[in-house]
Amino acid sequence: MERQMYHYATVSKALQELNDKGYTTDFNLEEERIKTESENFEISHIYRYEGESDPGDEATVYGIKSKTGEKGVFVVSPGSFSEEGASKVLLDMSIRGRAEQQQ
Repeated sequence: MERQMYHYATVSKALQELNDKGYTTDFNLEEERIKTESENFEISHIYRYEGESDPGDEATVYGIKSKTGEKGVFVVSPGSFSEEGASKVLLDMSIRGRAEQQQ
């Protein structure tokens, strides 16, 4: 899994740039799909934004592609990595992808 990591000034700028690259589906609205069909998706872009003055401004933006070519985004706040959520699935996919790249 080859990924690109980008650094934008804001989360909204990252979302706009990904949208310009064709990442138009809002997978936050389809969280169940990410959870139940994770094998059909790969993470192609990851952007981590850390608020300089407010930890509440932190977020991770994932650019995700499906095996059918559908592209979209999923935005995760730091406190949302529950055991059952799509954000946890994406974190696990990201960790697995890093391990595969190092082999």
